[in-house]
Amino acid sequence: MKRTFILFAALLATASVALAQDDAKPKFSLSGGDWSTITTPALKVSEQLFNNWSKSGNSTFDVTSTFFGNYKYTHPKYVWDNIADLAYGYAWQDLEPEGVLFETRRKSNDKIDLTSALSWNAYKGWGASLTANLKTQFGDGREYAGIEDKEGTVVSHFFAPAYLTTALSFEYKKPEWSVALSFLTGKTTFVCNDHFIIDGLNYGVIQPDEFDPADPKTYKYIENAYFALGSYIKAQYLKKDLLPNLDLYARLELFYDYQKPTNMGWKSIDTATSWATARTKYTGFETTSQEGFERMKKLKPIQRFAFETDLDFEIKLDYRFSEHIAANFATNLKYDTDFSGIGRGGHWQLYQMAGVQVFFSWKTPKN
Repeated sequence: MKRTFILFAALLATASVALAQDDAKPKFSLSGGDWSTITTPALKVSEQLFNNWSKSGNSTFDVTSTFFGNYKYTHPKYVWDNIADLAYGYAWQDLEPEGVLFETRRKSNDKIDLTSALSWNAYKGWGASLTANLKTQFGDGREYAGIEDKEGTVVSHFFAPAYLTTALSFEYKKPEWSVALSFLTGKTTFVCNDHFIIDGLNYGVIQPDEFDPADPKTYKYIENAYFALGSYIKAQYLKKDLLPNLDLYARLELFYDYQKPTNMGWKSIDTATSWATARTKYTGFETTSQEGFERMKKLKPIQRFAFETDLDFEIKLDYRFSEHIAANFATNLKYDTDFSGIGRGGHWQLYQMAGVQVFFSWKTPKN
């Protein structure tokens, strides 16, 4: 709880600085271009309380702080766009309807998503862009054995994992949507925690043959980062006032590592006669049966390409009741064969939330 409110206080401080800068002279002016900014910190709170309630239920209390900032510099020849999308929250819940009030505490949201893009317009909406994006999280991510498990097992934290994507793209832009295509994209995966790698949580960071999790003497060979060169597609859609006071944002990202078929061991799958002989080299597909192994062998090259393509799809809806109160819905769907899953999730990951938030927004228009 303390960390949540410290984060929110920091976000409000950042927003205050941005507001102060809005009143200063000159207004973010650089030679030949203009700045436009949006700074929006928000606090989301939801609560349910049950006490001697005949229909029963578990009391819950959720607090999430978010921050969105968009800082854009527009020049006649190029646009420099910078976006910060942050979130952190906790939920408290009773174990039993008549138990201790808000007995458990578990993280409900955790997000660091930073993007900086430099774009040039060439001809009729077509252009080029150089983009850098960093995704990670603030705090520990834990896997729980059940509702009675209060501590859980730490499976992720800050920069474990983290993903840095840099892309030189061809881009097509319209006022409400854009598509970027890149055949020269670098994606670096960081896992800055040796204990995760020793336990098999490497998130796609390939380890050298000298490393043996069972032999502490080989821990000096641990690799904490993996660089992948591949293809990248990003599509975005933003519609303000889709209906009165309703905004829609959608994003789709696809990435394919050119070396992934080699790294993930498809050749060993093709030449092996059983799953038992193939599984020692192949870690990208979770199966323990010979039947699953046979299905995997039958995948054609184009199907393998699709199977090993990372996907990140997000949709957000925001409905503004007033200047400072809004209802929102968000869902984020991911697919990544480097992630074997928590529980029964496998390679698919799903996050969804809906709620009401109090927010503040400061904007600086173009000069």
